[in-house]
Amino acid sequence: MALLLASRLRSPLGALLGASRGPALCGLWFVDQAGIPAWALEAPAPSDMPPVLRATQQQLQGYFSGHLRAFDLPLDIVEGSAFQREVWAALARIPYGQTTSYGQIAAALGRPRAVRAVGGAVGRNPLGIVLPCHRVLGRNGNLTGYTGGLDRKRALLRLEGTD
Repeated sequence: MALLLASRLRSPLGALLGASRGPALCGLWFVDQAGIPAWALEAPAPSDMPPVLRATQQQLQGYFSGHLRAFDLPLDIVEGSAFQREVWAALARIPYGQTTSYGQIAAALGRPRAVRAVGGAVGRNPLGIVLPCHRVLGRNGNLTGYTGGLDRKRALLRLEGTD
């Protein structure tokens, strides 16, 4: 198995912890959010940032400057249940500047009664911003939970013109 490494990345909304496994990004969280897995917090920080984390930093800069609408990074999503990975794949399909609801994701997955389970999976998204869980709203478009904080969710939606 490839070596797991972690580095701090910068964003206008606060520092991020990026984790890589070999040539792929496997985690991205705001450093002050709850729920960062121990494996990411305990990963060694290399003296030279791995290429995928450098690319992540560059793409984050493009995203926050309004020039990048879709991330193009190699991803390694090995954590999570099969259902969680289905939900995370659904997050990747939400277009820039658009939102959806937990119920719409559940229905699209063929499990319309699994709204709470979808919410739980969204809350455990290991690749915040890259897999855009901030684009998921509650029923009737209500701004609901975001592990990075609702102020950040609002800021990300505003950046994308969906506030």
